Amino acid sequence: MEVLRTLPPGFAGRIVARSGERAGGVVWHAAPDGGGCFPDGDGWIYVSNCALPLLGGVTALRFAPDGTLRSGYRILSGADRSGAGAATPWHTWVSGELTPYGRVFECDPYGLRAPMPRLAMGLFAHGGVACDPDRGVVYLTEGEPDGCLYRFRPDDWGDLTTGVLEVMVGDSGEESVAWERVPIPALRDHVPLREQVKGARRFAGGGDCHYSDGLVRFVTEGDGRVWAYDAARECLRVLHETAGASGGGAGGEITLVAGDRAVPFLRVTDGWTVAGSSLSPAGDRLYFSCRPPQDVRPAPAPVTVEVRGPFRDLVRA
Repeated sequence: MEVLRTLPPGFAGRIVARSGERAGGVVWHAAPDGGGCFPDGDGWIYVSNCALPLLGGVTALRFAPDGTLRSGYRILSGADRSGAGAATPWHTWVSGELTPYGRVFECDPYGLRAPMPRLAMGLFAHGGVACDPDRGVVYLTEGEPDGCLYRFRPDDWGDLTTGVLEVMVGDSGEESVAWERVPIPALRDHVPLREQVKGARRFAGGGDCHYSDGLVRFVTEGDGRVWAYDAARECLRVLHETAGASGGGAGGEITLVAGDRAVPFLRVTDGWTVAGSSLSPAGDRLYFSCRPPQDVRPAPAPVTVEVRGPFRDLVRA
């Protein structure tokens, strides 16, 4: 396949959607970004954010058990640079706008309910989102050069309408951390949310964010680090000095992370970037999008890719 440079033995890849062309009856969007997978009876669904200004949103692809594409449809339209996203334990898709004072929308991947803004989760440039079902918390990174790390504690787990938004505070060392409440999460004036709390900890451009095994792993794109926040012990450390995260990709490569191990998985053509990585519910198919370099003319269309293979065996090896 033209965009994949390396693929481990035992794995095979294919393009499932190309921007500007129809996929399952819907025109696949430009600038595909964050993505996630959901169970769907005997098949599954992959959803993908669109990072276009003012024309952003989310599109879904529905797959049959054998991997055949059944249908495609929109689940959010008219958002502004939909970048970050996360699947919730109750099978909705949380999509954040990567703009100053950006909103979070909760979307139905099955296309049955209208998307809803969740303003209590904060108005800021959303870089990454991760759900912690063990503590009933949603973590959010901020896609600014001096962005913060937030956590949202909903009043009722499973309902993101109301709750408490907090920001991590403290210096830049690796240590136990603390959180303070953000007074006005839906502030719309010219004061950035991160300026509401004195001593809010700053990171070099918050990106992908994922939760598993008690750890919140998130990327800071400005310095190429992967951080690990231990949610039970409330301590923070640098996990790796490379940009990658479990189920995520950054730059032109994907690195699988399991515990303290990082396994380089694949690289794409030089200059292309990877976004929206997510494993199917069965764990045997990885979906992600590849976007071409901006300085290439004529620019090839972004593509969304499926890679099938023994992912669990690769991580255990």
